[in-house]
Amino acid sequence: MSKSAPILLLPGLNASARLYAEQIPYLWRFGSVMVPDHTRDDTIAAIATRILADAPPRFALIGHSMGGYIAFEIMRQAAERVDRLALLDTSARSDTPEQTKSRLECIAMAEQGRLSELNDNVFPVIVHESRYDDMALRAICDAMSKDIGPAAYVRQHKAIVTRPDSRSTFAAIHCPTLVLVGDSDLLTPPDLAEEIAAEITAAQFTLIPTCGHLSTLEQPALVNTALANWLAA
Repeated sequence: MSKSAPILLLPGLNASARLYAEQIPYLWRFGSVMVPDHTRDDTIAAIATRILADAPPRFALIGHSMGGYIAFEIMRQAAERVDRLALLDTSARSDTPEQTKSRLECIAMAEQGRLSELNDNVFPVIVHESRYDDMALRAICDAMSKDIGPAAYVRQHKAIVTRPDSRSTFAAIHCPTLVLVGDSDLLTPPDLAEEIAAEITAAQFTLIPTCGHLSTLEQPALVNTALANWLAA
C-alpha cells in the first residue's frame, strides 16, 4: 500500500487526541500521523498559523467540528500545502446569534469552575440517542475535557465565537475532499455537510448511520473505511 503525505488530525472543542483513538493506528498504514495542539490561542486564525508553523511542507488534513473550522482557515492561509482534506461533523457557516449567546454562557460557566456541569449538559446533545447510557463513551469525553482543561476550553470557545464564515473558500478547494457527518448530528446537522459537499469540486459526501456528532468514536469502523477510500482517491 502506497504511503500518503503526513496526516494531520485536528480535534474539536474540548477534545484531545483521544477523539481519534480508533483512527490513529489505522491511518499509520497510509502515512505518519500528527495531532497538532489547538489549545493555545483564542482565534481560529492564530490556531491555524501556529499549526502551519510546525506542520510538514505538505500534508493531508482531517478536521472534526472545531477542527473543521481550523481546517477551513488553513485552506485560506496555505491551501497549496494541503494534499487532501476531510471535514467531519462540521460547518462552514459562522455562528447564529443564538449560538453565540449559548457559547458565551458556556464560557461564563467554565470561568466559574462549572465545566463538569457543562459536560453533563452537552453529552446527550453530542451523541446518538442510543449512546445516552454508554458510560465508556462518556468516560472518554470526560477524559478529553480533563486533557484540555477550563482555560483552554475558554480560549477555544472564544475562537469559535469569532470565526469567519468559510463558505467563500469553497471555490478555492480543489484537492480530494471528504465531507462526513453522522445522520443524527444535532450540533452540525447533515444539511450543513451537504452544503459543503455540494459546493466543493468533486467532494465525496458520506452519511454515517446511527451516529451523532462524535462520529470517530461512535462509528469508528465506518469512519475508518471512509477515510481509507478518501486517502486512496
